[in-house]
Amino acid sequence: MDPLIIIIIFVVATVVGYLLIKNVPSLLHTPLMSGMNALSGVTILGALTTVAIIAKKYNATVAAIFGGLAIILAMINVVGGFAVTDRMLKMFHKKENK
Repeated sequence: MDPLIIIIIFVVATVVGYLLIKNVPSLLHTPLMSGMNALSGVTILGALTTVAIIAKKYNATVAAIFGGLAIILAMINVVGGFAVTDRMLKMFHKKENK
């Protein structure tokens, strides 16, 4: 696959993702973040696959840098999403009387 096509796909995905999140009402951000954790897992798999393809055909160092960066950012999103979801769910627990 041509590296230019990979870059174009990345740029288009970034712009579409930004526009989608920007147009979501703030009331829906937390529930949507819960569902987006699964998609971040898919992002991690996509990053690993892309690193493998680029490392075979091109410079392995560049593949490792971009792949590592993609994996780190996706993992930050996953962990942050689960933290926010956990905090949201704790709001619905009944408080115990001491």
